[in-house]
Parts: sequence; structure tokens; C-alpha cells
Amino acid sequence: MRNLPPDYQPDLESAKYRLLELAQIRSVDDILQYVVDGTRNRPHSALVQIWLVDKCDQQEFCLQRSGCVLQTACLHLVAQAGPALDGSDKGGSEREGDFQRIPFGCQTIGGIAASGQPVVVTDVKPDASCLAHLAPFQRQDISYFSGQPIIFHGQVLGVLAVYTYISLPDEAQVWGRLFADHIAVALINARAFEENNRLKAQLELENSYLREEVREARAFGSIVGESSALRQNLHQVEMVAPTDATVLILGESGTGKELVAREIHQRSSRAKYPLIRVNCASIPKDLYESEFFGHAKGAFTGAIKDRAGRFEAADGGTLFLDEVAEIPLELQSKFLRVLQEKQYERVGEEKTRSVNVRIIAATNRPLKKEVDEGHFRQDLYYRLNVFPIEIPPLRQRQGDIPLLTAHFLEQAAKRLKLRLPRLTKAHVTELQSYDWPGNIRELQNVIERAVILAQNRALHFDLPSTKSPTMISPPTPDRTATTEAGQILTDAELRRRERNNVMAALTQASWKIHGPGGAAELLGLNPTTLISRIKKWGLKRRP
Repeated sequence: MRNLPPDYQPDLESAKYRLLELAQIRSVDDILQYVVDGTRNRPHSALVQIWLVDKCDQQEFCLQRSGCVLQTACLHLVAQAGPALDGSDKGGSEREGDFQRIPFGCQTIGGIAASGQPVVVTDVKPDASCLAHLAPFQRQDISYFSGQPIIFHGQVLGVLAVYTYISLPDEAQVWGRLFADHIAVALINARAFEENNRLKAQLELENSYLREEVREARAFGSIVGESSALRQNLHQVEMVAPTDATVLILGESGTGKELVAREIHQRSSRAKYPLIRVNCASIPKDLYESEFFGHAKGAFTGAIKDRAGRFEAADGGTLFLDEVAEIPLELQSKFLRVLQEKQYERVGEEKTRSVNVRIIAATNRPLKKEVDEGHFRQDLYYRLNVFPIEIPPLRQRQGDIPLLTAHFLEQAAKRLKLRLPRLTKAHVTELQSYDWPGNIRELQNVIERAVILAQNRALHFDLPSTKSPTMISPPTPDRTATTEAGQILTDAELRRRERNNVMAALTQASWKIHGPGGAAELLGLNPTTLISRIKKWGLKRRP
């Protein structure tokens, strides 16, 4: 056994400085590394370890589970400085295999955690329990062990284990106890600091994501209507909202799927947590993982700091995946894993994070057909399609049009600070006779435009079926496109002419839809309405 040099004196000033420096560190990982590195650099120090109490995560692999007195938690080796555990001279901080966990009450270190009392062993060679988890060190010239419980307000947080080549004086134990107490305080403060930073970042993220949601909610209003189709939807919402079941909302664009999602969230036990909406069609393919799962600083060019993703922002609440069919096929397996295991990793980070979110998805595409054609994973489809809700189009809710019209008129007048125009029965009849390919969103846009144009005049709705004065003639003469005064057209003929008119506008605009000179401007339509009609009629650009 080695002995202390005759002139050995504890460096008290250095120890005091280390304690002061320790108190300034705000990262748990930095604290752990600072402690083990600083202690390892002391004279005759062989190995330094920090074990922290955490939940059991390797029960099926734990070789000592039968001796564990606390089946829900054990000691995790979180930091180490000294020779490698295989006995080589390469040194390092390996924490692999059977050396990562010690159950409460097992071996010397487990006994320290269970009792909350320090243990000093002046000759470790005869004490098999002291080095049971470090069999390779039997070949090392280690003679002394000091184990200090890391305690905060009576709760054992972990154990500081120090192995040296020599026996240390009694005052070293006094400093060891003081050092362990400072480690406990530093860990609690750092955890609180990190949690505050996490919550602050999450709150900022929620605010950025929710700002647009609040604007949309104010603009779009709440669910309005009394039709049997709508009542059926609300009944479904009432049934599924209190559960944590995944919901798939189906329906055409503009039917109000996001309003149904918001209603489900508000009626659930997660209402006090955020509802985070993401339009899966608006995210660039190469940013999908970062957008949903976050990224670590330096993970890719432009990643100048750590960033939380949408799943983390929605933790505890609800994540609304709008246009879920647009998720790239090659990335759908990652979404399936989060839905099944509630775990994910940030881009550029190996740390596995857990998340507790409810998923509500929506699409205007036939998802089952997408599966059959190989564009959407079948297993992800079944995971999402737990409780489907199909929202009917507005043309199947004609009885709701009067209520929706009155609601949007009042809302638009208030928001635009304009006079509320008078709504007549003729107006309602006119609106009910239109098929609304853009659904409720188109109705809202038409009404808002009418409120702006009214201003001290009678209300007039600018609908395609009533736009004969501005209709554009096809580039080639078409005798069927003219109508004699007083001639009555069938609905089929009117639709055919409307289709020809739209095709003529697209041809004249060279299929430019948006902006000045575009087909939407020529027709006096909202671009989204025109796009809906192109899709509905299957219009194709001629070569």
C-alpha cells in the first residue's frame, strides 16, 4: 500500500475555489464533468465516479435485479474519470454494459444510496462488495475507497465514489462530505435552471406557433350550424374528446377540419396545454425532421443553436397534423415510432427524449387510396385512423348557410370596422343555390369581399354563376357560348359554359393563376376557388 508523502498538506484554498466555481455552473452535464475531472486530478486519485438515482430502464438486462430493494429506481453511472473499465491504460469515461447500473442496496455503492450514510474502506482488496462492479480493477493498485451520498433536503440524489492509491487523512472525509453537499445543491440549481430554460424555450416556441392559430381562430369563428350532418360531427367530438384516442379528420379543403380539431382539444383533459398545428404540406422536405423533432446546435449549416421541434412544443397537449397525407413516405417511419413509443431524437443529437402528446390528423385526400397506391404507409394509416370523423362539404349543409352567412357578415363588419349590411331572403337563396367548391372558407371570403364592396350600397355577392357581365369569351368562336335574351339554360348547360369560360381564362393567361393578369383576376375569383374548380373539373393544360 502506498503512503502519503511526509510533507503532504491538503490544499484548502484550492478546495474553496473549486466549491465557489462549482456554484457558478448552470449545466448538469458540466457539473458532473467538472467534479470528476477536478477530483481525478488530485494526488494519488485513481478513479472518480458519480452515480445518480434515476428510473429503472434496463430491468430485463439487469444482472442484479433480484437484490434490488427498490424496483422502480436504481443508480445510473453518469460521469467517470480514470482508467477504462476494461483495465487498459487508455483512460476515459466508458459507461457501457454491466457497469452502468447498480440497484439500491446492492454492493457498497448501492448500500450508500439505500442508507444515506457515507462509507470509507481503507483496504478494498478483501472487500469484494466494494469492487464487485469493477472486477478489472482488481488488477489495479487501488487500496482506498470513499463513498459519499449526495443528499438534498433528506433526499438521496446519488453517490460520489472516489478510489485512490493511498489512504487519506480524516480531514479528507470532512471535505468529502462538504463537497458532496455542494454537489447536491449545484445539481438541484442546475436542474431548475435547465428546466426554466426548457420551459422558456417551449413557451417561446408555443407563442410563435400559436400566434397564427389565434389569428385564424378569430378570423374563422367557431363551429356554427344546426344541420343534422353537423350535429352528428359534434356528437362524435363529444364522444372522443375526453379520451386520448388518435383522431383522423377527413373532408374537403375549407370544410373546417381545424375547427373540429380545436374543439376536440378544448373538450379534452389536455385543454390547459397547447394545441400545436402544423401544415405538413408547407414544410420543405429537407427540414421535416428539424421542424418536428428539433435539432442540436451545429447539426447542419445554419443550426446556430439548439431548437425544440413541434412535438416538444406540444408536450402534454395536442399536435394537429393538417394535410397529413403530405408527409414524405421516407419520413413516415419516424412519425410511426413517435406515435408508438412516444420517443424521438433531435437532429444531430443522440439523446432520446420522451414526449406525451395526443395526435389529431386531417387530410382532404382519400388516405386509404393513398395506402393502396403505395404513397402512404399502411401501418401509419391504421395508427392514425383510430377514430375517423368525416366533415361534410358545405353543399351538403345548405341549412347551415343562413347561420354561417349572418355569422361571417357580423364578424367581417366588426373586424373591418364597416357598417353591417342588410341580409335578405333573396341573398340567402342565392348563396344556397351555389355548390361552394371552396366550402366554408370560400363562403367566408365571398362575404368579406361583399362587405367591403357594399359600403352604403346594397349587399351583392360576387358568385361565378352570376358573373355574366365579366365572362371572357373563348379565343375561338363558339356559337353555343351566346345566349339570346330570355333564353333559359339547363343547369348542365350552365355548368358546361362556366367550365368553358374558366378554360378560356386559363388559356388567355397562359395558365397563370395568381397575380396581375392571372386567370383568377380575369375571372374575378379567389385563386384558391379557381384551383378548387380546376381540380374538381379535372382541367388539364393542353400541350
